Amino acid sequence: QAQLVESGGGLVQAGGSLRLSCAASGLTFSNRDMGWFRQSPGKEREFVARLLWRDGTTYYGNSAKGRFTISRDNAKNTVYLQMNNLKAEDTAVYYCKAWGSRGLGVPDYWGQGTQVTVSS
Repeated sequence: QAQLVESGGGLVQAGGSLRLSCAASGLTFSNRDMGWFRQSPGKEREFVARLLWRDGTTYYGNSAKGRFTISRDNAKNTVYLQMNNLKAEDTAVYYCKAWGSRGLGVPDYWGQGTQVTVSS
């Protein structure tokens, strides 16, 4: 059973930092793109970051550029999101995603989410 488990969320003051972790199990990790999304109450889920397995290319949503960094440790089957200079508008539930392959019939997987609250 594939599973993604996020951790590292919490309450932090504006300007502070947090590092989120997402541990994967039950799936082939090293050849999957991994990433992060977030969702605030009343808003749609928003893309935050993606890290390509093939060459390490990273993509960031506009809100994350310059402040967040995505990385991975294939030996630990874990992807990270380092978040610096946090703002109140970063408050959200952060979800980890493992991309599959539609053409190969490999599904995407999502974690259960971890709450990040930034106080102003």
